[in-house]
Amino acid sequence: MKTKFCGVALLALMLCGTGALSYAQGPGGFGGHGGDEHMAALLNLTSAQKQQIKTLRQAQRATVKPLFQQLEQLHVQMLNATANGAFNQTTIQSIATQEAQIMAQLAVQRESLKAQIYDQVLTSQQKATAETLRQNEITQINERLQNQSQPGTETPAE
Repeated sequence: MKTKFCGVALLALMLCGTGALSYAQGPGGFGGHGGDEHMAALLNLTSAQKQQIKTLRQAQRATVKPLFQQLEQLHVQMLNATANGAFNQTTIQSIATQEAQIMAQLAVQRESLKAQIYDQVLTSQQKATAETLRQNEITQINERLQNQSQPGTETPAE
């Protein structure tokens, strides 16, 4: 039951957050579109709201697409830097730092899209539902962290 509830809470974030990323990657990309449909059902989005969200995502696509391309290039650099078991800490640290900077930019873009959807698209009731799902996810994360910090407690695999 907890796993199912965590899944629902995670899907809430997917609608608000990873939509831009999935559109930037195309069908089946990061987050995929299946979660979006499930979240749309949970929030009871209208066709007009779905279209508004699609428009917001498309507007953000131009910003996030180059970031994903940079990540792909860095991934190739990392693979080349570690070919045949090679390890140069300075080179790997440099690539990892660049990846982290891009991930930070993507996180900002994701949160920007979430805010736009929340402010421009959702009704008061949908905002309340989204907030409940967000709070539930925070609770679940805190419970996992608490369980992990207790000596001798192992986290069950999901």
